Amino acid sequence: MRLPLQVTFKNIPPSEAIESHITEKAVKLDRFSERIMSCRVVVDSAQRRQHQGKLFVVRIDMTVPRSKELVTSAEHEDVYVAIRDAFEAAYRVVEEKRRRERGVVKSHEEVPVGMIARISPDEQYGFIRTRDDRDVYFHRNSVLNNEFTKLKVGAEVSFLEEQGKEGPQAVRVAVRSVA
Repeated sequence: MRLPLQVTFKNIPPSEAIESHITEKAVKLDRFSERIMSCRVVVDSAQRRQHQGKLFVVRIDMTVPRSKELVTSAEHEDVYVAIRDAFEAAYRVVEEKRRRERGVVKSHEEVPVGMIARISPDEQYGFIRTRDDRDVYFHRNSVLNNEFTKLKVGAEVSFLEEQGKEGPQAVRVAVRSVA
């Protein structure tokens, strides 16, 4: 951090042990991301409304270049658990910011789409013709929302594919359009 760590205690007396624990966590966070300009940690104690005892709230405000302040917080009956949870949330926020800056985003696999090629209502199964001209088996139980009886040859469906005993098999078949 370019600016020194600031630790503030509200509604509880300052504690060197707690401040030392926060400093250790902040040093690890700084090693995790050297781009953190400043870090302010507020440890607050709020009286619970329905239960006896205190609830500790730990809030972390971080400043990084080209960004608004990054804020995380956590609360728990044990101040050390609240500190741990707040810093774990801070790691996740900083990592997500780094990921976005690098242009790395999670991508989801495209759900396969096909057309009903053959259907055997009496035996309660059918085949889906995929876009790459393969036939994938499906059973009545794989069709969502009990729509097996509505299926007709040519209907468009989306599905998940897995390897069955006899070859590729569709699971979670969803009707997209009825032919």
